[in-house]
Amino acid sequence: MTRKVGSALVGAALIAIAAVVAGTVHSAPQEPGLTGVEAARLREAFRRVDENPFPEDNPYSPQASDLGARLFFDPILSGEQTMACASCHNPATAWTEGRPRGIGESGIAMKQRTPTLLNVAGLGPLGWDGKFPDLESVSFTPIVSSGVMNLPEAVLIARLRADPSYVRDFTTAYGENAITRQNIERALATYERSIVSGAAPFDRWLAGDDTAIGASAKAGLRVFSGKGGCIGCHSGWAFTDGSFHDIGVATGADTGRGSYFPTSVKLRYAFKTPTLRDVTTRAPYMHDGSIATLRAVIDLYDRGGIDRPSRSPAIRPLNLSETEKANLIAFLETLNSETTPTALPLR
Repeated sequence: MTRKVGSALVGAALIAIAAVVAGTVHSAPQEPGLTGVEAARLREAFRRVDENPFPEDNPYSPQASDLGARLFFDPILSGEQTMACASCHNPATAWTEGRPRGIGESGIAMKQRTPTLLNVAGLGPLGWDGKFPDLESVSFTPIVSSGVMNLPEAVLIARLRADPSYVRDFTTAYGENAITRQNIERALATYERSIVSGAAPFDRWLAGDDTAIGASAKAGLRVFSGKGGCIGCHSGWAFTDGSFHDIGVATGADTGRGSYFPTSVKLRYAFKTPTLRDVTTRAPYMHDGSIATLRAVIDLYDRGGIDRPSRSPAIRPLNLSETEKANLIAFLETLNSETTPTALPLR
């Protein structure tokens, strides 16, 4: 079970975001490309949440989040101490990295694109194929994986216990003798649940500022929610349904969610729907980083992808015009945060 937690850090972040868009609400006239009814419906459908969900068995505390942040940016978590969680999940590049696939400490490319950590709270199961039920279960895996950070659990525990400042921070967050795998997982997960997209022009439009996005973006929003059918999977404030779909792009041995449900036709080549917040800053795209530009992604959807039994019923040829494609991109650009990326904390 999860519960809504108005934590100090997360609440403050969300309050700050709200402050950016506050004071703009007024009676909204009919939008270019949208009827008044459509605009009102979309404002409700994409309204930003007030709080992030934290699980009851790992509730938010500022001490745990601060510890998680320290661990997240510290290369002590890798075998040669050359790689941190932030090496792949870089806040300066929307909590992912600007290449098709991550490179582990061994120098070998990983199988899949590094997913962003933006807005991951409450979106389990996690990973492109959903192999992880929650953030606690995913946080330790790259640390001990030989293809990623390559650090045995026992060595990590010994390193942290040998550092008096880590002993102090774990004790503050979790009590005596607290440097354990479980608490490392809990601290990292707490911090990662606190990672949310900043206020964007679209948020100001949602709050009623009709000048926050232009006519092209408003027309693109209409394509997004209508002819393009994008809203079917990219729904809610974070623009993801948190589910898995075959969009007709993947081939080969990596069948995504289907690898865990081999008898399911629907889940073969199904991968998790990513958030669209800050999407234009997160190239390349798809689970394998195989598509270089957002325009190429839109062209793929316009063609309808590979026609096969597992392909989602929502994926079909769209016959979008050049103007409609340009308007879609203009709309997606309004989802980019206007706030400064999170700074790397000093160790």
